[in-house]
Amino acid sequence: MTPTSTTVPSSSRMTASEIRTRYIEFFTTLAGLEHTFVPSSPVVPVNDPTLLFTNAGMNQYKPLFLGQTKQGDPLHGLSRAVNSQKCIRAGGKHNDLDDVGKDTYHHTFFEMLGNWSFGDYFKVEAIQSAWEFLTKACNIAPDRLYATYFGGDESRGLPADDEARELWCKILPKERVLPGSYKDNFWEMGDTGPCGPCSELHYDRRDDDARAAKDGVTLVNTDNNDVIEIWNLVFIQFDRQSADKLVPLPAKHVDTGMGLERLVSVLQGVKSNYDTDVFSPYFAKTQEITSARKYSGKFGSSDEGSVDTAYRVIADHIRTLTFAITDGATPSNEGRGYVLRRVLRRAVRFGRQKLNAKTGFLSELVPVVVETMSDAFPELKKDPQRVIHIVREEEESFGRTLDKGIKHFDSIVGSNTTKVAGDDAFMLYDTYGFPLDLTQQMAEERGMTVDIDGFEKCMEEAREKSRAGAKTGEKTISLPADAIALLNKQNIATTNDAAKYELDTLSAHIVAIRHNDEFTQSVDAENLGDAPIGVVLDRTCFYAESGGQVADAGTITGDAIMRVTDVKSFGGYVLHIGELTNGTIKVGATVNASIDTPSRRKIESNHTATHLLNLGLRSVLGDHVDQKGSLVDAERLRFDFSNNGPVEPDQIARIESIVRDQIGKNLPVNAHVAALGKAQKINTLRAVFGEKYPDPVRVISIGPKVDDLIANPDNPEWMERSVEFCGGTHVKTTGDIATFALLSETGIAKGIRRVEAFTGEAAHTAKAAADALLARIDAATSESDDQLQSIVSELNTSIDAAIISMTDRESLRAALAPLQERAKSAAKAAAAGKAKVASERARALAESLADDGILVETLDVDGDRGAMQAALKTIEQMKPNAAIMLLSASDTSIAIIAAVSKDHNARGLKAGDWVREVASVVGGKGGGKPDHAQGGGADVAKLDEAIMRANEFAASLK
Repeated sequence: MTPTSTTVPSSSRMTASEIRTRYIEFFTTLAGLEHTFVPSSPVVPVNDPTLLFTNAGMNQYKPLFLGQTKQGDPLHGLSRAVNSQKCIRAGGKHNDLDDVGKDTYHHTFFEMLGNWSFGDYFKVEAIQSAWEFLTKACNIAPDRLYATYFGGDESRGLPADDEARELWCKILPKERVLPGSYKDNFWEMGDTGPCGPCSELHYDRRDDDARAAKDGVTLVNTDNNDVIEIWNLVFIQFDRQSADKLVPLPAKHVDTGMGLERLVSVLQGVKSNYDTDVFSPYFAKTQEITSARKYSGKFGSSDEGSVDTAYRVIADHIRTLTFAITDGATPSNEGRGYVLRRVLRRAVRFGRQKLNAKTGFLSELVPVVVETMSDAFPELKKDPQRVIHIVREEEESFGRTLDKGIKHFDSIVGSNTTKVAGDDAFMLYDTYGFPLDLTQQMAEERGMTVDIDGFEKCMEEAREKSRAGAKTGEKTISLPADAIALLNKQNIATTNDAAKYELDTLSAHIVAIRHNDEFTQSVDAENLGDAPIGVVLDRTCFYAESGGQVADAGTITGDAIMRVTDVKSFGGYVLHIGELTNGTIKVGATVNASIDTPSRRKIESNHTATHLLNLGLRSVLGDHVDQKGSLVDAERLRFDFSNNGPVEPDQIARIESIVRDQIGKNLPVNAHVAALGKAQKINTLRAVFGEKYPDPVRVISIGPKVDDLIANPDNPEWMERSVEFCGGTHVKTTGDIATFALLSETGIAKGIRRVEAFTGEAAHTAKAAADALLARIDAATSESDDQLQSIVSELNTSIDAAIISMTDRESLRAALAPLQERAKSAAKAAAAGKAKVASERARALAESLADDGILVETLDVDGDRGAMQAALKTIEQMKPNAAIMLLSASDTSIAIIAAVSKDHNARGLKAGDWVREVASVVGGKGGGKPDHAQGGGADVAKLDEAIMRANEFAASLK
C-alpha cells in the first residue's frame, strides 16, 4: 500500500540509523534533559540468573532500581540515562518466537529505545519529554496519538494512576486518554523484580477518511495493526518479591521503552516493520542467495507458499543469532543455548522448505547484520568469522536430518489429517532434531494439531530409561524434606563444616542416625543388613559432594567403626554415608571423624588445576569459553566448556603451557569470604552463569590476595590470574600440584567440549606409559597387521592425548601416519571380508524363506552395520515380499536392522515400530520408515530375549 501524505510525518525520509541517533541526541543534548548515554548491555545477561536473555532496556539498571549500587559501582550515582538496548524475546516470560513471520511487528530481536530516571524526575517530566520528542523531534501529528494509563485493579489492591491521567489530559483531549488493565498497563520485567504502572502512547496510522469514519479510541489495545502502541512509559514504584507481595521501592524511577523498528515504520510511512530499511538489506541478500521471488510483504493466505513469511523469519532470526552468539551464547541442548538452537532450526527449515535454500545460506547473512548494525553496536566487528562458523556448523548438522524429518512428517500427514501423534512428534524430536515447536509450526501450516500430552509421555519415558541406565546397584541414602523438618523441629542444629578447609580429623558428636529411611537412636553392625547407614555430626571435616568436587571418604570411629564412602549435604545437615564394620553406633556418642588424607590431597590438586585450566582455556580460546560442568576426584579432573569445534593441537600445547607455568611459579592459593557485590566487581572473576551464589561468597584467587583484588579490581598485573567463586578445597600453593597433563579433548554435545587431565603422580605414570608406547611405535614397522591394529587401538584411548601432551606433536603425527594408513587398510579388508561372509549367509537364509515370509536372524559379524546392510540387501533382492530383521552382537552392543515389504505394511507391520519394540528390550532405541529401520542397544545379555520379542511382535500383526 502506498500511504497518503497525511499518514507520513515530514521526517519520514530518516533512516533507521538516523532515527536512533536523533532519539539519543534529543535526550543527551536538549537543555533540561541532559541524560547520560549508557551503551547497550549484552543480550546475554551478566550475573542475572533470572533471565535467559536481556529482554528490556531496564535489565542492566536493576541494581539502581533496587537501591543496591555502592560507591565504586559503574552505575552508582547515575540519575538519568538513555540508550538503544539490544533485546531478545525468545524464551521465558516474554517470548515472541512463535509469532515471528506471521504479522507485521513481532520480533525475537529488536532495539529498545529508552530513557531512565533513577530517583530523579518522575511522571511530569517523563510524559512531557515523550510528547516533545514525538510531536516536535519526529513531527508526528498530535491528533494521531492516544495515551493510556493504569485504570487500577481492586483484586490486587492497586488504585488507578490518576496522576498520569491528569497529566495526559493537559496535553490531549480527555476522550483520547484511556484507562488500561493490569495486563496492559502494569509493567513487570519477570516473575520478580522492579515494576509499576505505565502509560502507553498509541499511534493511528489510518488515512483521514478511515479516521473520520471510525474513532481510533475503539481500536486502542485491540491488536489492530492500524492503531499501534509505540512507546511505554513505566513508572517504577515497586519490587515484586513474589506473586502476592509488592514492596515499595526506596525511590521512584522512570523506565521508558520504545521499539525502534516500530517507530521507524511510523516515520517511514509504512504499515509493517518489515517494510522499512531495517529489514530490506536482509531480504535483498536472501533473494540473491536463494533466487526465490522477491519479497512482496504478503501475509496469511495471500502469501502463496509462505515465501514472504520465510523472508521475515530468516531476517529476524539471523539478527537474534548474530547478536546472541557475539555476546557469548552458543546453540546447545539446554537453557538459552536450546532457545538459540530452536531459533536457528526454525530459520533453516523456512529457508530450505519455502525458499529452496541450500545449506549454509543462513551463515551468509551474518555479514549483513555486521554491516548494517556495527556502527551502533561495534562489538559485532570483534569476531564475525566465529559467528559465521557456529551458524554454518549448526546449519550443516541440522541439514543432515532436516530433509529426512520433513519426509517423515509428510508421511504422517498422509495417514492422519487432523493430529500428529505424540510418538511421531517425539520421533521427529529424538531422531531428526525437530524441536516440538517446529513440529507444531509445520502442523499448523497443514491445519493440524500435535498431541502434546503424548509427546510429553514419550519424553518422560525416555528420561526414565536414561535415569535407570545412569546408575545401577548404587547404595545411597538421603534426607528428604520431611526428615529435615523433623531435625529442625527437634532443634538439632545444622552441621558446622568449616573445618573441611583446615582439618583432616576432629572430635565430634553424633546428633542423628538414618537407617532404612528412618531416624534411629542406635545401629549395631550385626543388625545393619544391606541398607547403608547415614550419620549426622554436630561438626565435620568431611567435604560433602558439591560443585563438581566429589565427597571425601574416610572413617568415623568410637565405640564402633564406620567406613564413610559418600558425604552429602541436605538443608545444611551433612550426612556421612557408609557401612558399619563393627560395634554399635549411637546418637550422642563422641567420635573421631577422619578423612582419607591422601585421597583429599589428590582431589585438592585436581581442583586447583581445574581453575588453572579454566584460565588457560579462556586465555587461548577467548572470552566465549564458559564452564558447562566439571568433575574433580582423586584420579583425574574433567572440565566441560563452550567452544565451537575441537581445540587444535597447538592450542592444547599453549593451554598446557599456561597451566604448567602457573604451577612452576608456586603461587599462593588464597581463599576469602567476601560480600557478593564487592566480589562481583573483580574484573578477572569467572562465575558460572545460572549459579545462585550466596552472600557473602567464597572467592578463590590464585596469586593475588582477594582483599587486594577487591580494593583494586582493574590492576593489569592480575589479568592473567585465576579468580573464581568456589566452595571447594584446594592446595596451599600451585607448586603442590607438581605436574599437569591433558589426557583428552572431545566433543560431548553441540558446542560443548570436554577435557580430562591428570596431576601429580598420575601425570608421571601417564608419561611413563607414553614413553613405553612411543618405543613400540618406533619398532612397529615390522609388526603384523594384527599387532599394528592393537597399537593403533591403544592410540585411540586417553593415553594418546597424554603422549601428545608431552611430546613433539608434529614428529609423533609424522611417525604415526604410515602406521595408521596400514591399520585403515587392514580394517577395510576385514570389513570387506565380513560383508562377503554376511552376504553368503544371507543367500542361504533367503533360499529357505517363503516369498512373503517373516525372518528374524542373527549374524556373526560383531555388529558391523555395513556387513548387515549387505546381507539385508541380498535377502530383499531375493525375497522382495518378505519381512526381515537381522541382529548382530558385539562385546558391548547389539545392532538391529529391518526391511518390511508393502504387503506386510498393509497388514500392520511397520519396520520402525518393529525395530523400536525390539530395541527397547536391549535397553536402546530405534526407528525409521515403515519399509526400512534400524536401531540397537547395549544389553548384550538380552539377545535371545530380543529375538523372541521380534518374532512375537511380528506374529501378532499377521
